[in-house]
Amino acid sequence: MKIAIIGATGAVGREMMRDLSESNLEMDIVPLASPRSEGAVVDFRGKSFKVRAFSSELIKGCKFALMSAGGDFSRSHAVGIAQAGAIVIDNSSAWRMDLSVPLIVPEVNPSDLAPDLMLKGIIANPNCSTIQLVVPLSALRDAFGLQQVQVATYQSVSGTGQKGITELAEQVQGHFSFREPAPQVYRQAIAFNLLPAIDRLDEFGHCFEEEKIIRETRRIMGMPDLQVLATTVRTPTFHCHGEAVSVRLNRNVSLDEVKAVFHAAKGITFIDSMDISDLPTPRTVAGDGGIWVSRVRLPLDAKDSPWLQFWVIADNLKKGAATNAVQILELLAAGGR
Repeated sequence: MKIAIIGATGAVGREMMRDLSESNLEMDIVPLASPRSEGAVVDFRGKSFKVRAFSSELIKGCKFALMSAGGDFSRSHAVGIAQAGAIVIDNSSAWRMDLSVPLIVPEVNPSDLAPDLMLKGIIANPNCSTIQLVVPLSALRDAFGLQQVQVATYQSVSGTGQKGITELAEQVQGHFSFREPAPQVYRQAIAFNLLPAIDRLDEFGHCFEEEKIIRETRRIMGMPDLQVLATTVRTPTFHCHGEAVSVRLNRNVSLDEVKAVFHAAKGITFIDSMDISDLPTPRTVAGDGGIWVSRVRLPLDAKDSPWLQFWVIADNLKKGAATNAVQILELLAAGGR
């Protein structure tokens, strides 16, 4: 099986190759990137590969194409790559709301990979913050029903790619050298700061990251009328996104009922501890491909309630991007696609 990795030198592309190297799939890889990265060397299963600049000719014979090269590239090339015979799994936002393109989180909606739903030969990888949110939401919905979701995100700079990581590192170093930060990637300094909106704001005050979470959550879960209230915040951390989530369920539940659901849920590591030192943080979760849930609680003094709160955290470059894409590929390969 021949697989193209487009955007192979980027943060997500490198994680895709790591996850592919750890999978049980037998494959040859074709690492591709922009012309400025041509000649770079990447490692895969103990071998070194030279990265080549993308061209349609190099895609020939590939069964799959994992893409993390940005929305503009995907809008320009994804259809052509699919028409050449490769199933495209795209990490950009370009196709996520196209109803002819499945938007997939394997733990939640694998049935949407049915051939009659893959009209363009393209599969969209959801937004990183959406992926880690819908997995616990789906488990709760299936067990109790779901009426409303409130989520506040705490998102690391790697969500903006290597340029976000570099800007935070340079601003931290500059702080201790008494240099004023000169923001370029973000509109304000990110070091020792919190930015209360991610991406552009619309006329109603919602930012684009919030819109993505809301619309993608509804689509993935098949709940077009689900009420989702989202606030997205950029934090001065390098890796992992955390989310403080409150949900209203269809009925009153006890804490023990909810904990049992999270213990059994596929794709979730549930930390059932009252010791703060045990709780998952960006430092402890970075590099892990799973979703971590903790701090599950009912409203104060309630023995049962339709309201529930919890903390969920995941590495945005792993399950929030690369790992989810590779899991999609593994599902397709297992189904003979």
